[in-house]
Amino acid sequence: MATAMVRSMFRTTLRGGSRTPTSKRTFSSSSGHHDDAYETAKWEKITYAGIIGCSIFAFYNLSKGHPHHEEPPAYQYMHIRNKEFPWGPDGLFEVKKDH
Repeated sequence: MATAMVRSMFRTTLRGGSRTPTSKRTFSSSSGHHDDAYETAKWEKITYAGIIGCSIFAFYNLSKGHPHHEEPPAYQYMHIRNKEFPWGPDGLFEVKKDH
């Protein structure tokens, strides 16, 4: 590894020394000329506006009246079981009491 570094420095010296880049390297994220703090502040304001808007919308929807329907009548034919359960008259998970 040390020999590779020495070889690299030797090649750089033979080529004419260290070269400095003439133009600054630009990245795709910096091409928009926007600062990260500016973007952060923008999205923070959008988030707060969204929270306030959703809260107002929810308060409006929840404060409106809604219809109340009558309870359905208790029909005699509903919830009637005339057949015995397969495990007997006691509940399935109840402990049978011996008198």
